[in-house]
Amino acid sequence: MHKIAVIPGDGTGPEVVREGLKVLEAVSKKFDFKYETEEFDWGGDRYLKTGEVLPEDAIKTLKKFNAIFLGAIGHPDVKPGILEKGILLKIRFDLEQYINLRPVKLYPGVWTPVKDKGPEEIDFVVVRENNEGLYKGMGEFQNKDTKDEVAIQVSYNTRKGVERCIRYAFEFCKKRNKRKELTLCGKTNVLTYAWDLWQRTFDEVAKEYADIKTDYTHVDATCMWFIKNPEWFDVIVTDNMFGDIITDLGAMIQGGMGIAAGGNINPEGVSMFEPIGGSAPKYTGKGVINPLAAIGALQMLLEHLGEEEAGAAIEKAIEHVTANKLKSLSAGKMGYSTSQVGDLVVESLG
Repeated sequence: MHKIAVIPGDGTGPEVVREGLKVLEAVSKKFDFKYETEEFDWGGDRYLKTGEVLPEDAIKTLKKFNAIFLGAIGHPDVKPGILEKGILLKIRFDLEQYINLRPVKLYPGVWTPVKDKGPEEIDFVVVRENNEGLYKGMGEFQNKDTKDEVAIQVSYNTRKGVERCIRYAFEFCKKRNKRKELTLCGKTNVLTYAWDLWQRTFDEVAKEYADIKTDYTHVDATCMWFIKNPEWFDVIVTDNMFGDIITDLGAMIQGGMGIAAGGNINPEGVSMFEPIGGSAPKYTGKGVINPLAAIGALQMLLEHLGEEEAGAAIEKAIEHVTANKLKSLSAGKMGYSTSQVGDLVVESLG
């Protein structure tokens, strides 16, 4: 029995989560596995009513589940940062979800802004460290609000944190079993302390994986190659901030936020899966938002729970829908409503 916590969240989050759960129900019957869900109202509306971002026992409650399915966080009436830090980052850090996993895959029939590239060329995965670096929130102001003000933001990297991320990336690359090439993306020529640690750790761990070819590229060059030669990449491992930046670029070359899904992974604990596109409040309640990213996040969730056949079936269904049904991935231009796209994926599971 898979116990899944559901956080629909804000804006269009509940709409896309609804379609994900529709697919979950269908695929569970097809592949004969059992699950139960429990929904939590954590998000902007709750915060505006109660003044509380998360209940005190929220993390303790989430630890009772096998995985978390998240819709979106972000409310137009709540100051930016309150919900993101109070919900997203708190869950990621307190549940020690130290891997952010982002597949960058161009589905058939989906337009990409990269000229002359197709699904064969755009199919790689970014493994992003998710608990350290600049996003640790360490730093200080000196002489604040004076002409001599200094703002210090610390990139905090531990050997333990770096190594567990790199090891995960090697194991993932091995399991993915495609080109078996792992690229370290960093900035060793300028950020000499943090990236000296990353490079040394990467080189040492690589000795244990003779079957994996390794490579290194600066983050700025990585952005260039994403556009010019995305087929060069198989699996990429990088730190928190660089991973945040290059995965958004990755989302664009795979067709946009409407198709991009991601996972916040604790390999030994509770992991959380979500669409990347955010709450998109201007589309709330209109039934026009694309649910495929949320359905893709559900696919990742099931694969993480060991339901790999079900996950593969969902991926094939998404491919069938993008290749044969949708006019566009953009909200309001798909040719179908949000609910109808969910129905199309269910129908395609066969």
